[in-house]
Amino acid sequence: MQDIIDGLPKKAKDKHKDNKKYFTKLKNRPPKNLDTVMVDLHDAEFEKTDCLECANCCKTTSPIFTTKDITRISKHFRIKDQRFIETYLAVDADNFFVLKTAPCTFLADDNTCSIYNVRPKACQEFPHTNRRDFHKISDLTLNNVAICPAAFNIVEAMKKTIGLGKNPKGQKYKFNGRD
Repeated sequence: MQDIIDGLPKKAKDKHKDNKKYFTKLKNRPPKNLDTVMVDLHDAEFEKTDCLECANCCKTTSPIFTTKDITRISKHFRIKDQRFIETYLAVDADNFFVLKTAPCTFLADDNTCSIYNVRPKACQEFPHTNRRDFHKISDLTLNNVAICPAAFNIVEAMKKTIGLGKNPKGQKYKFNGRD
């Protein structure tokens, strides 16, 4: 797995220009059932992907912590929100709360999360490949393919699937009224 993780930034960089072009086209004219396609691709990938083998997202990036996340996690630790913020969080250039350090403070040596049941929404939804209105998060997805092997695989499968008009089970999808 480490070889895959180590090679991922280069693979993502090599495909970045083509992926950016692809996502621009997708954003301008998204298929009617793009979200359905993405859920299928996401589910198919995560049937064979074990995040505990990787945890690269937790080792290299920070999620955004919403006010609800901060309150929920603070309650879990039985501390005040402000103390949680002061202890664990910083404000990034976009004025979002993020972790002060990487890897994630809550990541254990076995790649499990010590706050899994109360983890931030961004962690719950990562890599966001099954999200509604998927075409609206292309910049986020372009970043995530360099971090998450599953996101990389999903985007590659998406390009093939949407280009061929078939879903992962071999059934045809209709895109904008065409087969």
